[in-house]
Amino acid sequence: MTNNFVFNDSLPVAPLKIAALESCKELAGMVNDHIVRFRRNDMEELMRRKEDLHYRGYDVDSYLLNCRCPRFGTGEAKAVINESVRGTDIYVMVDVMNYSIPYTVSGYTNHMSPDDHFQDLKRIVGACVSTAHRVNVVMPFLYESRQHKRSKRESLDCAMALEELANMGVDNIITFDAHDPRVQNAIPLIGFDNFMPTYQFVKSLFAHDPHIEIDQEHLMIISPDEGAMNRAVYLANNLGVDMGMFYKRRDYSQVIGGRNPIVAHEFLGSSVEGKTVLIIDDMISSGESMLDTAKELK
Repeated sequence: MTNNFVFNDSLPVAPLKIAALESCKELAGMVNDHIVRFRRNDMEELMRRKEDLHYRGYDVDSYLLNCRCPRFGTGEAKAVINESVRGTDIYVMVDVMNYSIPYTVSGYTNHMSPDDHFQDLKRIVGACVSTAHRVNVVMPFLYESRQHKRSKRESLDCAMALEELANMGVDNIITFDAHDPRVQNAIPLIGFDNFMPTYQFVKSLFAHDPHIEIDQEHLMIISPDEGAMNRAVYLANNLGVDMGMFYKRRDYSQVIGGRNPIVAHEFLGSSVEGKTVLIIDDMISSGESMLDTAKELK
């Protein structure tokens, strides 16, 4: 399959560069390999366009930017970019949930938290935004997306983080299955793409267990709380099966571990007897809700 539609209908914004932070190097390598193969798919058309300045740097061996974020002995860090980014279209890739990266502070070993990853992201943006043509951020898990609304006197961290990136000069933010995509209202004048992986999820699920029977007698979609209801409704509608949901009854008279404890999970929906049930949620933190939901269903 040729890439003629790429050449005939659109032009590259600028030469592409992928700035992969340490937390996202493996994914960035896969993206880079895919783009290299894709852009070399139609060599005849590409050779004909070689002299076009719009295609400067279109066909290269690697689009990965030579950059890093070294740390001082105090734990402080800086971003270092070892090649020119003038006039390029930069995609900075970061995984703020990668807890596996250690660093040393005054002889003690720490593991990078989401805050550390976000600071490194800002360092890379700050190092290249002044000369790059455009800076885009690819963040598979949206930083602070759990703190997306204010219900009392508390910080609104996700909105503040997005505004900070917008003020630094970031043009686009790309994420997947944000906890609440309405948080993009904090940055209405820059691009915000929230891709839902529903198809990939269903494809992997049925490939893993091909014996699942998709009909109302054998399958049911369950939402473990109100927050996941939209996802469950969408999936149930597309598969043509019934849906049920739980809602959490909390004790608002006390706070334990920074939140109101859950007293019980109440179920709304038809009988699940003899059915395969699919529990759909957007994320698992402690796993408590998922375990409680599974116990109630059993």
